[in-house]
Amino acid sequence: MIQTQSFSINQPTRIVFGVNKVKHLSDLVTELGGNRVFLVADPGLQQAGIINRISAVLDEAKIPYTLYDKVTPEPGLKLADQGLKLAKKMKADCVVGVGGGSALDIAKAISILLTNGGKAEDYLGLGKIKLQGVPKIMIPTTAGTGAEVTFTAVFINEKTNSKGGMNGDPLYPDATILDPTLTLSLPAHVTAATGIDAFTHALEAFVSTQSHAISDMYALEAIDLISNNLRVAYANGGNLEARSAMLLGSLLGGKALATAGVGLVHAMAYPLGGMFNTAHGLANAVLLPYVVEYNIIGCPEKYAMIAQLMGYETEGIPLREAAQLAVDAIHQLNADVGIPNSLNALNIPTNKITEMAKIALTVTRPVENNPRKPTLEEVIAIYEAAF
Repeated sequence: MIQTQSFSINQPTRIVFGVNKVKHLSDLVTELGGNRVFLVADPGLQQAGIINRISAVLDEAKIPYTLYDKVTPEPGLKLADQGLKLAKKMKADCVVGVGGGSALDIAKAISILLTNGGKAEDYLGLGKIKLQGVPKIMIPTTAGTGAEVTFTAVFINEKTNSKGGMNGDPLYPDATILDPTLTLSLPAHVTAATGIDAFTHALEAFVSTQSHAISDMYALEAIDLISNNLRVAYANGGNLEARSAMLLGSLLGGKALATAGVGLVHAMAYPLGGMFNTAHGLANAVLLPYVVEYNIIGCPEKYAMIAQLMGYETEGIPLREAAQLAVDAIHQLNADVGIPNSLNALNIPTNKITEMAKIALTVTRPVENNPRKPTLEEVIAIYEAAF
């Protein structure tokens, strides 16, 4: 099978992983040639004391910075444009993103806007970014998005009320610091939603039609780490071992999706974010078991492997039954960490199903990556099942 595979990988991000590694931020800024930092952060990090930890490192190194903490859970393009104006004003030559995926995506976008010019909407799509951005360093405080190692930044387009991404190699961060101590204060419900989001990245990359030996290596390790540590991190947020495993799992899930892409779960989650502001991780989590059930016949061997990694005995039973256990395992994992089992709980109106399905099918790359090619009627049926 290897001889039939063809792939190209470019993952230039320097990774610094470990407890209290955030103290090396100033060293990275200097090594990358930065002198004035534009710091993009989630607003809640000030209260959690995380901004103080980061500003102390920069202050000690006498590196000036401007804080931009206007981040929202499902950010619009305007947030990137507004941040750009402030970054230009302080003549930033390095951008640091701190927080969840939204903060990291805004930071990545501002970095490339500083050198490419224009507005954020100019770069929606694939391959529209021509120049490298100013150096950008990502510091995730959730174990979920993998944005610290991907070439994508996702936004709500306020003009069309739809969700879309910038995509291109210049969006790869120059460096990322993964410090599990920064995730210790993450609330349980955010731990759950972001954790299943990371799990979805790994699972969808593993079953993607673009998967290959290297993406599978990342994906399988991520599935193992997340499925065996998310419950502990959710139940006891102060468990540093579980938090470390989740952060590593999220990183590997991000690497898997960067090399093999995601699938129909993401395509179907986009309308929920664009139309109803549903948090991306939560939308993925609720939809995941229903899409997996639909997809099983596309690659039952891989779903059986996922079930086994999640602790289910698959030896000696028919392949289809073994694959079905993956659906059971995901439902159980969701239930254990408080994820709702239906879209009803998210207050999504059922009269929008057809519209959502049509939009989902326009999210071309994830749909093409999916192991089963969906029709409009089938996407509608999956949404209906999820209600």
